[in-house]
Amino acid sequence: MSASFDDPNLVSAAGLAPTMRLADTAALATLAQHQVTVPGDKGANAGAKITTLIAGMVAGADSINDMDLLRHGGMSRLFDRIYAPSTLGSFLRAFTFGHVRQLDAVASRFLINLAVQAPALVPAPATTSGYVFVDVDDTIIEVHGHQKQGAGFGYSGVRGLNALLATATTKDSAPVIVAQRLRRGSCGSPRGAGRLIADAITTTRRLPAMAGQKILVRADSAFYGRPSIHAALTAGADVSITMRMDPNVKRAIATIADETWTTIRYTDALFDEDTGRWISSAEVAEVPFTAFASKPEAEQVPGRLVVRRIPELNKKNLDQPGLFDLYRFHAVFTTADSGFLGTVAADKTHRQHAVIEQVNADLKASALAHMPSGVFTANAAWLVVAVMAFNLTRAAGTIAAEALARATTTTIRRRIVMVAARVARRSRRLVLHLPEGWKWESQWQRLFNHGHSPPVVVSS
Repeated sequence: MSASFDDPNLVSAAGLAPTMRLADTAALATLAQHQVTVPGDKGANAGAKITTLIAGMVAGADSINDMDLLRHGGMSRLFDRIYAPSTLGSFLRAFTFGHVRQLDAVASRFLINLAVQAPALVPAPATTSGYVFVDVDDTIIEVHGHQKQGAGFGYSGVRGLNALLATATTKDSAPVIVAQRLRRGSCGSPRGAGRLIADAITTTRRLPAMAGQKILVRADSAFYGRPSIHAALTAGADVSITMRMDPNVKRAIATIADETWTTIRYTDALFDEDTGRWISSAEVAEVPFTAFASKPEAEQVPGRLVVRRIPELNKKNLDQPGLFDLYRFHAVFTTADSGFLGTVAADKTHRQHAVIEQVNADLKASALAHMPSGVFTANAAWLVVAVMAFNLTRAAGTIAAEALARATTTTIRRRIVMVAARVARRSRRLVLHLPEGWKWESQWQRLFNHGHSPPVVVSS
């Protein structure tokens, strides 16, 4: 066996062709060119440079130097204006906070256009009483080196930068990211959450089939505060937020009568046919609750306190049980109408908020494996571009096959994007010769055919 790097017509990521054509159909380059106004030569051709960055991330790049994977073999025959990593790095470092906000606007409009191209990306709820869920959470992206602007130790004890994300999902779809913000690593979770929630709800309402839909904002206890809750309510959404066990919450829980607790089918529960009950020992109940009751009346928020209790079992005391039953309590404050979400449904729905953790893990396993620049605004722009690459990959997977609609970025990349091909020309048209017997040929072909004339693709 011998090896020779001498074929100018081979490409290692042929799936970029239909994926980036989908991005072009969603007006990515046009939006970026018109919205982003980075001055000077560094900001020239912003649309093409942002498109190059997204293409590299879709193919697996997690640093600026990795963008070189677009510059090999026949890639220059498939794509125009593939920029060098040094040019892209200079472009990102020229960003200010205002330019990052311009890029946020591009990401919002790009997602809306993708949803038009792939209606199953964020479908309308199946029932008229269904919610569209906007989940909010932050995550620490670990960084190394002493030159990273804004890096610090946050609540996790890890030195890094803090990324605040909001996702939109329904019961029939996987999450897409509707808002994002990069912050200093040492900042608290709720900082700037009110503005981000308002942006997220605005983008969600502009998605196809979302007009008039009810929105439920879900978050953990770090986001229980007036800015976050009032931002959601002002935008016309309901909230479902975990509560800290402060004295007011404990007093409210103490007023719940014993007979009002309802046993729920909890994780890994077993059904006892003799007693007709689920052996999970988890029960839920609710009580009226007013958030911020100590504030002026205009700032108070009436709602419901949905409480789940789990017995605190101590195996050492099974032979001699204690005089009183002990429980662990988990409380959720919600403004959702009980006609839409009953007590049991409200508890179950809120626990599904954990789906956003999958998005955090997905990003960290791809473009956000680390922050590539020492300049904070460059990293903030990198986050927005990573979000657009995530949404584009999700849309491509949704179009390619129903089985890929909920797949991770890594799975979609392995099956659709990273397939080798040989570029040839026939009758003045480019032809991609793909591997014979490629297991996911039909899925790749479906994405390629989407919204276009019959392709010239040959399996060989």
